[in-house]
Amino acid sequence: MYTGNQLRDMFRKFFEERGHKILPSASLIPKDDPTLLLTVAGMVPFKPYFQRRVEPPFPRATTAQKCVRTPDLEEVGKTARHHTYFEMLGNFSFGDYFKNEVIPWAWEYVTEVLKIPAEKLWITVYPEDEEAKKLWIEKAGVKPERIVGDPENFWAAGPTGPCGPCSEIYVDLGESRGCGQPDCAVGCDCDRFLEIWNLVFMQYNRDEAGVLTPLPKQNIDTGMGLERIASVMQGVETNFDTDLFRPIIDFVAGLVGIKYKENPKNDLALKVVSDHVRAISFMLADGIRPNNEGRGYVLRRILRRAVRYAKLLGIDKPFLESVFRIIQRDYAQAYPELIENENFIINHLNLEEKNFQATLEQGTQMLQDKVKELIEKGETVLAGPDAFYLYETYGFPVELTEEILAEQGLSVDMPSFQTSAEEHRQRAKEQSQQMRAVAESADLVQKVKALGVTPFVGYQQISNTTKIVGLFVDGEERQDAGEGEEVTVFLAETPFYAESGGQVSDKGVLKTSRAEARVLEVKKGVTGTLYHRVEILTGVLHVGETVETAVDNSDRMATARHHSATHLLQAALRSVLGEHVQQAGSLVTPERLRFDFTHFSPLTPDDLKAVEGLINEAVLKNMTVDATEMSLDEAKQSGATALFGEKYGERVRVVTMGTFSKELCGGTHVHSTGEIGLVKILSEGGIGAGLRRIEAVAGLEALNYLRSLDEQVMEVAQVLKSQPTDVGKRVQGLVAQVKDLERDISQLQAKLSKNEAEGLLNRVAEIEGISVLAAQVQASDMEGLRQMADLLRGKLKAGVIVLGAVHEGKVNFVTTVSPTGLSGLHAGQIIKEVAKIAGGSGGGRPDMAQAGGKDPSKLGEAIDRVPTILRGLLKK
Repeated sequence: MYTGNQLRDMFRKFFEERGHKILPSASLIPKDDPTLLLTVAGMVPFKPYFQRRVEPPFPRATTAQKCVRTPDLEEVGKTARHHTYFEMLGNFSFGDYFKNEVIPWAWEYVTEVLKIPAEKLWITVYPEDEEAKKLWIEKAGVKPERIVGDPENFWAAGPTGPCGPCSEIYVDLGESRGCGQPDCAVGCDCDRFLEIWNLVFMQYNRDEAGVLTPLPKQNIDTGMGLERIASVMQGVETNFDTDLFRPIIDFVAGLVGIKYKENPKNDLALKVVSDHVRAISFMLADGIRPNNEGRGYVLRRILRRAVRYAKLLGIDKPFLESVFRIIQRDYAQAYPELIENENFIINHLNLEEKNFQATLEQGTQMLQDKVKELIEKGETVLAGPDAFYLYETYGFPVELTEEILAEQGLSVDMPSFQTSAEEHRQRAKEQSQQMRAVAESADLVQKVKALGVTPFVGYQQISNTTKIVGLFVDGEERQDAGEGEEVTVFLAETPFYAESGGQVSDKGVLKTSRAEARVLEVKKGVTGTLYHRVEILTGVLHVGETVETAVDNSDRMATARHHSATHLLQAALRSVLGEHVQQAGSLVTPERLRFDFTHFSPLTPDDLKAVEGLINEAVLKNMTVDATEMSLDEAKQSGATALFGEKYGERVRVVTMGTFSKELCGGTHVHSTGEIGLVKILSEGGIGAGLRRIEAVAGLEALNYLRSLDEQVMEVAQVLKSQPTDVGKRVQGLVAQVKDLERDISQLQAKLSKNEAEGLLNRVAEIEGISVLAAQVQASDMEGLRQMADLLRGKLKAGVIVLGAVHEGKVNFVTTVSPTGLSGLHAGQIIKEVAKIAGGSGGGRPDMAQAGGKDPSKLGEAIDRVPTILRGLLKK
């Protein structure tokens, strides 16, 4: 009997002997694939190769790939084959070999290596794939009667991406495993015929519209479920009876003093727990952490199902870590990450289990109370807000609530649950915008006190090698943190500038040998400790680990240009406007600068031109930018400008730009003013009493701004068929011309309306002795339509007028009744009925009303129905 570990190795060795490179399993987190939350098949890591977005570094490969699928989560434990986590054995060709090779190899492996008798094997093919059927017969020697067409034999890893027809290999497990029906055959829902291997002939790429396009090269992707083939080779009834699961199941059973296969209800719980803990162990090992979004939510949901089913077995104490140890023992040889990331895994298992256990009992009791209420009232549906309260207060995933209710024949009102969830999200969003500052935990306060000032080496370098001296998640200290987590990282020293003095913080990356994190922002605490807020992209970060830092130099330089330009701007403003100008705030980013200052009147165009001129003259002088540390008294005596109201320490940093500017500043700057490049003021305006604001761009951002203006001028010049230098005069002439034309048009429209009105009077009809004019007319807007109705009413004297016109894809209606109250008719009531026909509504006074409609195609019908509408109203 082959063990699961042996079967994994046998498969890969077979294909290694046939020129395939054995590769380790990729992470359960798909790399650069937004279409998938998790790795769901062996081919997922190779999608870029199949699509030729990346040239394959080798022509063929073989793997045992970790996979997680959850669409059938509720079926786990109820069937022989459903799992959340499973391993997919596969061999892959990236434009190298195709059906001619893979079909005979598959048959050879199954019949000669695994030695499954040919008389127990069946083959399915896509009905249109005659080539595959022929190869199974001629190359592999399969009897034609053992090949079955299946229209569902077309495979893809997701809604989009590589796909193609496939062939499946089935094993007949015997009549005793079947349903006993005379028509039982391959494809039956019973357990007799088990699919063990799927050979996908990757020929197409499917886009979001479902269109299939031939791939540049034909590829092979096969998948054999390790758990399934283990059940066949070990001669057991279900995957749970294999050596891949039994040690876990037996250990969990031992925790509560029961035995597997003695009680069906217990067996279901044992299977769910063993499957789920195996899944969460591997997910955590790849750096996925429990949370309420994406793959983190999938993990949390699986973990909480495991805890709940364990509770049904009578396990009330923490148990996940002990079960993980069994999984680690049996799987770590093949998957060393179970040892490498042990602390991360155990910490999350214990934390999640502790938090969920604490609320599970309360939540379950509350749910049972709700169930009792429903039954007493004779109702079968739990209200959505109640289900959401369980989720929000007790951490009950709604799917868990659904399962518990389903056991008693009840359900959840999911539409109202979704409404409650959305309302909560909106409230949370508003609160987070109002309360961005989160109080630091006691542990974090103690940590930063112990760490003290973080040495900043960023003035001299933008990268270095340092150590991680602290990790915190949501105020809680950790020793490890993994993929997707937003973590506060403390470093022994750092080149990352922390947000200060109006300058945004640096961004960049942290890298270890097995992990990478994106630095989102850096802030300075009151202790001088620098907090690095990072998002872990891959792998796991560990405290004490050596880390390579790299500041985004492009962002750093763009920010430095804008910061140095801000110093020049302040000096220029003081020169042009006077020494009363004081900085009142600033924002310096890679994209722009914003400078707030004290001044009591708007700057004139000449003022702005003078300020901008002085700045750029200073840039062209290419003055050296020096930064010197000195005492605060020395800085003041030297004439350095300080920020009003700022509290400085005894030692300050003074930034000098030639003789033009001298300021106290801790920010990053260029080495000489010439590096700033062009500085262009974008706007100037008031932001409060005695406060003004200037926004400007420098360097490449200034170039981009001028280019965009240039492009706009060129576009206008082309339209006007003039030179760019003549655009201003040409536009002024056109504006004058447009005004003249508008006046002419207005006069013509008045004449046309009068002529049209006189023509319409010939169409007046008599309805029940009342003069009625209903017509579709031309009118540019509602005002024009009303004017026409007034003109007609003056000529008609007594009667009803209903006019309709289409303008910009919408319908306008106007109705008049004169004299008011004529035969009891009401203009508002008439127009309401007319507009309804064109998909609109409206109303108004008894003598005049207007309305709109959405469907222009119904305007004619609405006008034609006026007589019928009036007769109906007259009868009332």
